[in-house]
Amino acid sequence: MTLLPPTVLTFAATDPSSGAGLQADILTFASIGCYPLSVVTAITAQDTLGVENVMVFDADWVNEQARTILEDVQVSAFKLGMLGSVENIAVIAEIMADYPDVPLLIDPILSSGRGDELANDEMQAAMVDLLFPQATLITPNSLEARRYAFSDETEEVENTSLDESAQRLLAMGAEYVLITGTHERSPEVINTLYGEQGLIRSYNWERLPGSYHGSGCTLTSAIAACMAHGLTMEEAVQEGQEYTWQTLKGAFRPGMGQYVPDRMFWARENEEQDDDRDDAGKPAQ
Repeated sequence: MTLLPPTVLTFAATDPSSGAGLQADILTFASIGCYPLSVVTAITAQDTLGVENVMVFDADWVNEQARTILEDVQVSAFKLGMLGSVENIAVIAEIMADYPDVPLLIDPILSSGRGDELANDEMQAAMVDLLFPQATLITPNSLEARRYAFSDETEEVENTSLDESAQRLLAMGAEYVLITGTHERSPEVINTLYGEQGLIRSYNWERLPGSYHGSGCTLTSAIAACMAHGLTMEEAVQEGQEYTWQTLKGAFRPGMGQYVPDRMFWARENEEQDDDRDDAGKPAQ
């Protein structure tokens, strides 16, 4: 009897460069041995430099895509990326409420790597009110964590404690919060996982040179894929970070903009090993 791969469903916008968005999610799920399912929330005109334009799908189309596939296929985990509109957020929240036992992981995107705004204040508020309370894990970078946590504050929050930001995000209903430290001025990248009891663990990673397109999408998708395989939250967060770091270590620059994570790095490692063997299958001398 053939064992079926676990399925992960992403709600995301397309990215023609495959650096981020829906295509990045699909690549990551498949690379980690999951079967990818997808619901398109928007179509973007973008490249490795940045986002030029966005066409948001009508909420009815988002709902029909999701309901149709969910009536047919059992899902092991959900991943949310760029959702496009308040209406889309509302309909996705209704869908998620019907699957309370399936892990829900949210990459709360506010802008592209170049700084193109992808979520306005109304969308930010809808995320907090409708989706964060259902989230198993949210994975903001430090800038997003502060903006979401202190969205009702008028003063500057740039230097606000990330611990305090995490506590506020947990109070909004998320079960776990993983804040990534790429944007912080630290020698290493420090990612921090928080739960109901507060700080769970900090993870220190070598800060790699370069600017990457889609690192956040990759991380959240990798953790979702690991959870779909049955790993615990802490196991999935550890494995997801290790996978993401390896994709960034092997990143390449297909265009004129940012580097793109190599989500199939392991396949190229196998190719290199094969190249080191002669025709008889023995290690080359």
